[in-house]
Amino acid sequence: MKWFEEWFDTPYYHILYKNHDYKEAEDFLDVLTHAIKLENNAKIIDLACGRGRHSAYLNKLGYDVLGLDLSACNIAFDQQFENGSLKFRVHDMRNPIESEPVDVVFNLFTSFGYFETEEEDQSVFRSVSDVLKEDGYFVLDFLNSEYVKKVIAPQSSVEKENIVFNMKKHIENGFIIKEIDFEDQGKKFHFFEKVKLTSAEKILQYAEEFGFELVKRWGDYQLNDFDEAVSQRCINLFRKK
Repeated sequence: MKWFEEWFDTPYYHILYKNHDYKEAEDFLDVLTHAIKLENNAKIIDLACGRGRHSAYLNKLGYDVLGLDLSACNIAFDQQFENGSLKFRVHDMRNPIESEPVDVVFNLFTSFGYFETEEEDQSVFRSVSDVLKEDGYFVLDFLNSEYVKKVIAPQSSVEKENIVFNMKKHIENGFIIKEIDFEDQGKKFHFFEKVKLTSAEKILQYAEEFGFELVKRWGDYQLNDFDEAVSQRCINLFRKK
């Protein structure tokens, strides 16, 4: 089992990250959909949708949304939000997507870079390209690898729901690795996250291989311009040619 298959399916993952700033995320989706000039009822795939909150918000904005996630536990949770224009399904982003053509695919909040090989990374771009309409958009919201290398914090701790999560980060073989250790109900747990520090140039190379052109690259959730030296994010807007 891959690390992300195990870790994302545990309740502890959601405890650790439950206080993510959803207001910031919703504001980001507001400005992003406005920047792309999406029409009402546009068809969207939220690829790696997690607990479905962003899919549900996009649906609230008036879009027809299909949320896809590898975690069966996440999808079982998400299905409580389903309606006529919001659906959820278990899916591995490396595999072809069974759907009618859509207007845009979102891959948000660092949901890329989990895979070991370039072939697996390329397969994501292939599956997205195959499901998009001509002139459809692909938004890949990723970390800025150059910025991460400069600001990595080797150790940190946080307490959530009376559980102290001790975390260590280091860079190894082109991946940023976060070790997560904690104890709950007398039992010790160890998990890790491993994200490939894929450069902006490599992401663009993958995109161009599968028929995309770069329309815009932003450096944060307020859609300021990307600056490799200082931007925290690398938010890529691609159009299928």
